[in-house]
Amino acid sequence: MQHSHSAHYSSEDLSHLPIPELSVVLPVYNEEENLIEMHRELVEALVGISHEIIFVDDGSSDTSVAVLRDIQSQDQNVRVAVFRRNFGQTAAMSAGLDLSRGKVVATLDADRQNDPADIPAMMRKLDDGFDMVCGWRHQRQDGFLFRRLPSIIANKIISSTTDVKLNDYGCTLKVLRCEVAKQIKLYGEMHRFIPAIASWVGVRIAEVKVNHRARTAGISKYGISRTFRVILDLMTVKFLLSYSARPIQLFGSIGMISGVSGTLLALWLTMERIFFNIALGDRPLLLFAILLIFIGLQFITVGLLAEMQTRTYFESQNKPTYSIRELIQSEPAD
Repeated sequence: MQHSHSAHYSSEDLSHLPIPELSVVLPVYNEEENLIEMHRELVEALVGISHEIIFVDDGSSDTSVAVLRDIQSQDQNVRVAVFRRNFGQTAAMSAGLDLSRGKVVATLDADRQNDPADIPAMMRKLDDGFDMVCGWRHQRQDGFLFRRLPSIIANKIISSTTDVKLNDYGCTLKVLRCEVAKQIKLYGEMHRFIPAIASWVGVRIAEVKVNHRARTAGISKYGISRTFRVILDLMTVKFLLSYSARPIQLFGSIGMISGVSGTLLALWLTMERIFFNIALGDRPLLLFAILLIFIGLQFITVGLLAEMQTRTYFESQNKPTYSIRELIQSEPAD
C-alpha cells in the first residue's frame, strides 16, 4: 500500500474505487493506548457494512502515528491523515469530513468512550427520514463536578440559544448523510455545534441514547477552561445562524435604539433649557445623550459595512443563501 506524502490531500485520488456505504472519522491526539482496541471494535461493529475508517492525527506527541501506520498496513479500509502540528479537534474533524467518501459519515472520539456498536442502529435511524442522528450519553461515565455539571449547563444554554434542542451537544458520536457533512464548515472549537451549524441548511435531526464508557487508558483532553471558549463560539454560531445574511438587522437595531434614545433625551434636555431655563453644563445626562447618539451612528455604520462584506462573501464564491432539499419537476419532452 503506497502512502501519499503530498502537501494536499484529497478524496479525488480514490475516485476510481467503489464508494463505501460509511465513512468513520476519528480525531486522534495522544491516544496510543486506545487505537488498536478502537480499531478492533470498529471492525467488529461494521461487519456487513462497506466502510472506510479515517483517523486524523492532530499532531500527537506520543507514538499514535506509528500505531496508526501499523493499523493501516493491516487494514486497507483505514486511511490516516497526519497533521504537521496540533491544530485542534475541530480542525481534525473538518479534515476528516473533507476526506470522507462514504454515503454516510459517522464521527466519534478515539478514546473508546464512544461505543462503535451504536453506529449501525444510528445509521438505520437515518432511514426514518433524518439527515443527522446525534448520540445522547444518558448515562455518562465521567466525573460530575468538572465534566457532567458544566456539560449540563452548556447543553441548556446552547439549546436555548440555537434552534436545535438536544440533550447532549458534547457527544462526538454522530451519524450524518454525506451531502450534509460536505456542507459543514468548522472553525475555532465549533465541532460541538455541528447540529446547530447544519440546521442552517434545514436538516432533520434526531437524538438517540447511546452507550458511554469510562476512559480506561490515556488522559482526558477536556477541562473546565473550554467552557469560556465554548461560550465565545456559541456567540459566533448564534450570529451566523441568525444574522449572517442580514447583519444590518442586528447592528442596525442596536444602533436605532441607541440613536433614538439619545436623540429623545437630547430633545428633552433642550426643552428643559429653553422653556424652564435649567442649566445643562453640569448635567451628566447631556454627555450621556451625545454618547448614545454617537454609539447609534457607529452601530449603523458597522451594520452597513457588514452588509457589504456579506455580499462580497456570498457573491465572490457564488455561495447560495439557500439550500434545496429536493427538486420536483417534469422531465423534458423528447
